Amino acid sequence: MSDFETIRFDVDRGIATITLARPERMNTMNATMTLELIRALDTADADDDVRVVIVTGEGGRAFCAGADISGGAETFDYSRRDAAVRAEAERGGTYRDSGGRVALRIFNALKPVIGAINGAAVGAGATISLAMDVRLAAEPARFGFPFVRRGIVPESASSWFLPRIVGISTALEWTLSGRLVGAAEAKERGLVRSVHAPDELLPAARALAAEIVENAAPVSVALTRQMMWRMLGSDHPMDAHRLDSRLVQALGSSADAREGVGAFLEKRPARFEGRVSADMPPAFPWWTEPEFQDQKSER
Repeated sequence: MSDFETIRFDVDRGIATITLARPERMNTMNATMTLELIRALDTADADDDVRVVIVTGEGGRAFCAGADISGGAETFDYSRRDAAVRAEAERGGTYRDSGGRVALRIFNALKPVIGAINGAAVGAGATISLAMDVRLAAEPARFGFPFVRRGIVPESASSWFLPRIVGISTALEWTLSGRLVGAAEAKERGLVRSVHAPDELLPAARALAAEIVENAAPVSVALTRQMMWRMLGSDHPMDAHRLDSRLVQALGSSADAREGVGAFLEKRPARFEGRVSADMPPAFPWWTEPEFQDQKSER
């Protein structure tokens, strides 16, 4: 698409690639990029031709070097920001940080999101990637959570995401020290799935995306992604059992379920016709239903 200023959005063979495109500023996030990332994810979710999203950065130096701090020492003082920016960020009398808005939009996505971390991912560049389903890194990539070194605290809901990905001890080590973490350590601690030579990063991300595009039912993928993320916040497996039961029953009579079993028995590739835009079961979104939230006595 050509109507973005700070990112590129391209779709090819079911894969949407969002490229952070401010290489002259190491792809740092500003207010425009925040809004454009949210809009790009909205576009991907609404397009049934998009099955997987890859997010990467332009150039070899940075995935995203965090917030654009060209405003100087007052960068994080919301009261000094442009009135239009403040109005956009304010909700219910408080300000919502930009990275958090992007991270929560990724969390709510109906398509898998793969991070292809091509270079420095620092501050918001590191934290927004935590909401992505899988992260791959180039060998030169570095991750940094330097908030305590800037006199602020971790943002982008990273206090929820990071401990769930790498464990509380590693999350505290990285955020309390604010040091840079290399790609090899990030892989060892579970932050990234794999490390690649720079020219092999995007092909590896696309190969992973293609495996989903070519083999998985879109409605099943959307539901499974939301099940996994949202059950991280549940305090009992009965919640998952109740949800599993509802959704298996809802999809069991679908054309996709018949096709999936038929293709397996006939030893041929499945041809799934279900669309995320039109064929999600009535039980979705289950987390808004009071009866699902209140049925604790069944445990």
